[in-house]
Amino acid sequence: MPRARANGIELEYDTFGGPSAQPLLLIMGLGAQMISWDEGFCAQLSDRGFQVIRYDNRDSGLSTWMKDAGPPDVLAALSGNPQPAYELDDLAADAAGLLDALNIRAAHVVGASMGGFIAQLVAINHPEHVLSLTSIMSGPGGTDAVPPKPEGAAVLMAAPPDTRQERIEQSMSIRRALVGSGDPLDEALERVRSTRAIDRAYYPAGVGRQLVAIMAANSRIDRLRRLRVPTLVIHGVDDVLVPVENGRLVAAAVPGARLIEFDGMGHDLPKRVWPQVADAIAELAQQPNALPAG
Repeated sequence: MPRARANGIELEYDTFGGPSAQPLLLIMGLGAQMISWDEGFCAQLSDRGFQVIRYDNRDSGLSTWMKDAGPPDVLAALSGNPQPAYELDDLAADAAGLLDALNIRAAHVVGASMGGFIAQLVAINHPEHVLSLTSIMSGPGGTDAVPPKPEGAAVLMAAPPDTRQERIEQSMSIRRALVGSGDPLDEALERVRSTRAIDRAYYPAGVGRQLVAIMAANSRIDRLRRLRVPTLVIHGVDDVLVPVENGRLVAAAVPGARLIEFDGMGHDLPKRVWPQVADAIAELAQQPNALPAG
């Protein structure tokens, strides 16, 4: 897969669809790699007239690992003294830098979980790069965030195992914890996905640094209220990691935002919702790029 130099680092990315189509940037969440955006979902977006770009965030996948930043101090962050190696704003600058590196003036920006935090900040900090914003299973951050349910918090605090097989089993356990009641886990398929991700790249220190960046972030509510970009918010009612109230807060803050909630969906994007999500993103893309000031 190709790599691009952006914001002083290297970002691994790939694309679906032709360069003449509308650009759509997919931003993945905490510790997740771009392959978490399933190829089938990317194809559905491409079929709706988009050139889909997915990439690995810094400290994940095959993009630059920020080793010189040192190990993350998650305990200090939990005690109220986060010392992030970088901020979510830096990750948003990475996304904007990738578009610049690809000579893309502006794109429809879609983020999931932490990727939703980043997508919101791309719209806030780099509005000239954003045609529309889609925030999936994400929230407002900071003191306005509704915290995870206990089973979701347990996922964040899980210690990294030592062996490949233990890592695969932990990944499966996390997937079981996050799936919603409407989507029984396909054990065989999810094991293939877990194995693929772990064999492609495994870097728990990077996950920790990303987590500290999340914990250090301030609320985006006031800044979201000032957005004037077509916005879609998607959330699962069964989400235990980023409870659905977070999505409702984001949708209420952004002027004119559309909120879609899926019953039985957890902290994932199950195949059954792909067509509806892709249709909603395509519909959003037909709106005027800049909304009138309120």
